[in-house]
Amino acid sequence: MDHPTLCLRALSAACGALLAAGAFVACGGGDGGGERAPVREALFDGKTLDGWRVDIPKADDDPNITPTFIVRDGLLVSRGAPQGHLITDRSYRDYRLEVEYRWTGKPGNCGVLVHCSTPRRLYGMFPQSIECQMHHGNAGDFWCIGEDIQTPDMETRRGPDPTKWGVEEGQRRRILNLTDGSEKPEGEWNQMVIECRYRDIKIWVNGELVNEGSDCTASSGQIALQAEGAEAEFRRVDLFKL
Repeated sequence: MDHPTLCLRALSAACGALLAAGAFVACGGGDGGGERAPVREALFDGKTLDGWRVDIPKADDDPNITPTFIVRDGLLVSRGAPQGHLITDRSYRDYRLEVEYRWTGKPGNCGVLVHCSTPRRLYGMFPQSIECQMHHGNAGDFWCIGEDIQTPDMETRRGPDPTKWGVEEGQRRRILNLTDGSEKPEGEWNQMVIECRYRDIKIWVNGELVNEGSDCTASSGQIALQAEGAEAEFRRVDLFKL
């Protein structure tokens, strides 16, 4: 056998081994595990509110009330009033939620609710959940709505008297976020990332970790967008399963 033929066969065998090894890793083989990238699920398709249901208490007595949640120019819009929630049909657990939003006028109040269950659990409007606050200047606060969560330094962030903490009307339900100045100027797009992993919840605003809690009393549920006074536009509501 001549040397060129031998070299060609050796090179072919080496390439075959490399391809096989690559396929093995891609399929999750080997000690490295070959972790796959999470799959994106767009909860808003840019055209409709399919996959969501609207819960506006004032609509109970007026079915012709002006819609609170609409799609406009490819954006999901929470008009802020009449107040209520847009709630997913499905429930979720162990995920990363990426939301991009901006205020269309004067910044105000809105929110993303996770682990939603019982409708209208509080004040005849708010579903049982943990709210990840979007209120301008306070983005990333936790609000406990029939569910609770623990964070470090609770006395500073929730109040010095633990007997006043709670999840019901009149109790200290707010847990302050960790930062100031994480939000973009008025009219610019903000990104909020919420990671729910078992009973832990973390929130990032524009890439900055603004809150994290553990031992949440819920680990799954529906997801909701809020209408609470100010108009906000959403251009992306994407979920990644963890």
